[in-house]
Amino acid sequence: MNKLLQMEWYKLRKTNILPLLLIIPLFTFIAGYAPPLFEGSSNEWYITLTYMSLSYSLLFYPLLIGVMASFLCRYEHQEGGWKQLLTLPINRTHIYLSKFTLLFLVIGSMQLLFIGTWVLVGVMKGMADPLPIVVMVQVFFGGWIAALPIAALMLWLSSMWSSFAAPLTVNVIFTLPSIMIANSETIAPYYPWVQPFFLMLPEGLGWEFTVSFLPFLIAIFGFFIVFFLGGFVYLKNKEV
Repeated sequence: MNKLLQMEWYKLRKTNILPLLLIIPLFTFIAGYAPPLFEGSSNEWYITLTYMSLSYSLLFYPLLIGVMASFLCRYEHQEGGWKQLLTLPINRTHIYLSKFTLLFLVIGSMQLLFIGTWVLVGVMKGMADPLPIVVMVQVFFGGWIAALPIAALMLWLSSMWSSFAAPLTVNVIFTLPSIMIANSETIAPYYPWVQPFFLMLPEGLGWEFTVSFLPFLIAIFGFFIVFFLGGFVYLKNKEV
């Protein structure tokens, strides 16, 4: 597994895709540093977080996850890469797990960049309120875990379709309606592309406004298990 992870990391670095991660601090900084349109909370950190989450968790975050998943499978779709890889004496389970593990770690780095940008905006604005450490941890891990279904689905589609644009198109189709679906109390909690948004909002504005936490968590892991097993079974049975 360690060697496979190193190999996947090397391939990802060679694609020059990692600089795209700079999109996260750039656009979220702009959204957070802009003057707020309303005073929705007495805590300045919460106001800034809400504005930054709107653009990040509903748009850039899911789109970048799809891009990263596509690049993780790009080499294998070129010049018979899958055939070369799957004929090697390597367990297919380890191949799939290494790709998903690296994707999961990249998603975690996206979350760290978001949190770092949030803190930077707060410092530059000179916020008087104390830094909400507990909320920061909740935002980091909540957005990370809630992205599992999207990551599993995008890796599945990216490994299945040789077209680089096809899984990205599917991701865009499901991402764009997120802003409208987020306003639906019945659909939003169970829509994978909106779930990170709810778990990255300050207390009082997130999932507790729409559905109890347990069904919300079951929905996240339910979609994740279905999508992960779908991709896993596909790769296990993929013809050489």
